[in-house]
Amino acid sequence: MNALRLRWIVAIIACTLVASAPVAARTTSDGLSTVVLSSLPKEARSLYVLIHAGGPFAYERDGVVFGNREHLLPAKPRGYYHEYTVTTPNAANRGARRIVCGGAARAPEACYYSDDHYKTFRRIRE
Repeated sequence: MNALRLRWIVAIIACTLVASAPVAARTTSDGLSTVVLSSLPKEARSLYVLIHAGGPFAYERDGVVFGNREHLLPAKPRGYYHEYTVTTPNAANRGARRIVCGGAARAPEACYYSDDHYKTFRRIRE
């Protein structure tokens, strides 16, 4: 089988897999996309459960107030949002992955996932 034909077959298989993948993202009324909890990395799923249980958390800064200075999340009073670190395997520091939740500590109204240190957010759907 020549290389061109092999590349063509691989491309067709890849397109088929992408087209048949479940849709995990939607858009909320405030323009943010959503992500299904089950499609997040296992570290994010575990942290989500811990947030709703009240901890314990791995990082000292977990649970601190998130200021929403980027204004990417819906506008709320200061102190509404809190940030949590999603462990990044093999990272020398906290890494870039975060979950930010708004509302009561153990019963947040909404949680958002960022895998690029607050450049983008997706609202987590269960």
